[in-house]
Amino acid sequence: MAHKPDNPPTVENAPAPAGAFPPGYRKRRGRNWFFLGLLYAGYYLCRYNLNTVTPEIAKEYNFDNKDMGKMSTGRDFGYAIGTFVNGLFADAIGGKQAMALGALGTIVLNLGFVGVSISDISFLLIAFVVVRTLDGYIQAFGSPGMVKINTSWFKRRERGKFAGVFGGMIQLGQMGVNQLSSGLLSGFALTIFGVTIFSVAAQNWRMMFIIPPAILFVILIAAWFNVKNHPEEAGFSIRHEEDAHQEKPNERLATSFVLKTIVSNPLIWINAGAYFCTGFVRRGYDYWWVKYLVEEWHIGKGMALFSVLSITLPLSGFLGSFGSGWVSDTLFKGRRSPVAATLYGIETLVIIASFLALGPFKATFGGPVVAAVSLLLISLTCNSSHSIIGTAAVMDIGGRKMSGFALGVVNSFQYWGAMLAGWFVGGLIDKHGWSALFASMIPFSALGMVLMASLAIYTRGRDVKGA
Repeated sequence: MAHKPDNPPTVENAPAPAGAFPPGYRKRRGRNWFFLGLLYAGYYLCRYNLNTVTPEIAKEYNFDNKDMGKMSTGRDFGYAIGTFVNGLFADAIGGKQAMALGALGTIVLNLGFVGVSISDISFLLIAFVVVRTLDGYIQAFGSPGMVKINTSWFKRRERGKFAGVFGGMIQLGQMGVNQLSSGLLSGFALTIFGVTIFSVAAQNWRMMFIIPPAILFVILIAAWFNVKNHPEEAGFSIRHEEDAHQEKPNERLATSFVLKTIVSNPLIWINAGAYFCTGFVRRGYDYWWVKYLVEEWHIGKGMALFSVLSITLPLSGFLGSFGSGWVSDTLFKGRRSPVAATLYGIETLVIIASFLALGPFKATFGGPVVAAVSLLLISLTCNSSHSIIGTAAVMDIGGRKMSGFALGVVNSFQYWGAMLAGWFVGGLIDKHGWSALFASMIPFSALGMVLMASLAIYTRGRDVKGA
């Protein structure tokens, strides 16, 4: 059955010139983006939940850091494969459909993680790794689907700021899962004017694989009835700059053509190389920060510094994402590489300083507050480059018709890098202590700077999409 648009074409919403928007468009886009962003934040409730309960799982099953890292690496391996393949699916079946499939899958697999944990099997660690690997694959329907949709709704010089808001949705999910974990595992009470309305006793860590999927399911239902794949589904005819000459901007291209076009574009591979580096650094801090604070500084859930970080870490990521997007859109007129190169440079200096202060000179400069500041600055810089490379740049390169696969290729490299930040870094920590966490990040951050600086220099003075 043909789709019936929200607003049948009229004089008011007739095809608009490239860059112009008809009446009612921004309001409908805001509605689309609200539910789409909320859905992706829900994904992250089911993705970062493992990060927040690593100390509890390790203690219950006597897993070391390398064991816990294997679960992270498994999930990232599944995501790396999934985002590459699922980008093609998102271009073929539609972004909303891809995101719904991913949401349903991660709900089932999160509940499956609980099922494994209460089973009486001898290969428990392997089972945990397998479930998280499958979960990584199915979650990889999310980002290609979201970017596919929003490439149609946002023009080129809006995409940096969109990437910042996209990063904000990720951080909203992380903030939500941090607060949920702290509240459920420590217990909490709702008190009004000194009267306790209700209270929740401290829960087992398994609740972090039950409550987030339930929340995601509710969000999915709301999003399904409000999100449209592209403006034309909502009754608007839009022409962005890059497709103003095309008669069918939402035409679905042959998969073989999309594959050939994207993989033959050198900008894809330069951005992918830099994103590999981002994946290592980003995964390094976001997977290990809870365990790092608990073991190195004895800062646990319910303590003031932990509570502050659980809010400010995602907030710093959002500020970095949005700020970098605004700068690349406004000051650099849609160019991404100069901004990314600068951010990698600042990030490298921050990580070097963190390693020195918390490693060799720990006795003089180290402390939990210094550790917290270091984590915040790494989050700020890392999420800044993460959003403009992995979202804005791939939207520019792929356009409406190929952005799903463009993101899939680049984003897969992020998770190949992230894989190393699991078992590999866990092994380094077991052998050399927690200063290895910061030391391992330095060469990756520096390489990201070199790659993006090279791209910025090579394309300087030219209007190259995705550069």
